[in-house]
Amino acid sequence: KVGWYNAVLQPAFHLPYPDDTLAFVVLSTPSMFDKALKPFVNKERLKIIRDPVDQCVSHHLSRVKEKFPDQRVDVMFDYEMLPSRKPKFLAQTAAHVAGAAYYYQRKDVKLDPWGKKKIFGVCIHPRYGGWFAIRALLLFPDIQVPFLEQPAPVDCVSTEEKRIELLEQFNFHWQDGRYRDIIEVKERYSEEQKAYFATPPAERFRLLGLSQEAQ
Repeated sequence: KVGWYNAVLQPAFHLPYPDDTLAFVVLSTPSMFDKALKPFVNKERLKIIRDPVDQCVSHHLSRVKEKFPDQRVDVMFDYEMLPSRKPKFLAQTAAHVAGAAYYYQRKDVKLDPWGKKKIFGVCIHPRYGGWFAIRALLLFPDIQVPFLEQPAPVDCVSTEEKRIELLEQFNFHWQDGRYRDIIEVKERYSEEQKAYFATPPAERFRLLGLSQEAQ
């Protein structure tokens, strides 16, 4: 429910819907790369004019909207900004309140070792660890769900030591991706997918066999 999200944030970040409005957080799992992105690129290669992943997600969510012709469906993407340069929604907070993934933050560590350093939080999924992404929010403004019960996210990094290790790795060594394996995972990115996301965005077109002209 939108109200769960608004309840944990300052008014400046609130979503402008009634508290009981139904919303879905959309995640991409490791298999998205082979099952969605590569087929999309093969089919739409001449129409790709911005980030292929963003365009692929947008394509699939527009198809979801088509399934509800009688409903208003609002979509917010993780990369969208408001004119104030604030994100349209805070993806990790949304995932946490929806019960999709646990958002580990500095406040989850009792004996904070970081002093004045800025420490960013990170979501961990009980099945995929850090090998997933939060892509979008689907909102159904005409559907009110006062009866919906809030599911708690699975606290899968439950010890103080592991939480410190997670936040250390994410904030200071994120390039090596070790934080993604802070728990035992059921599935992770393929080597091809790792190489893709490790490549600067402008060079990813080449990896997918897209020319720069298409860009």
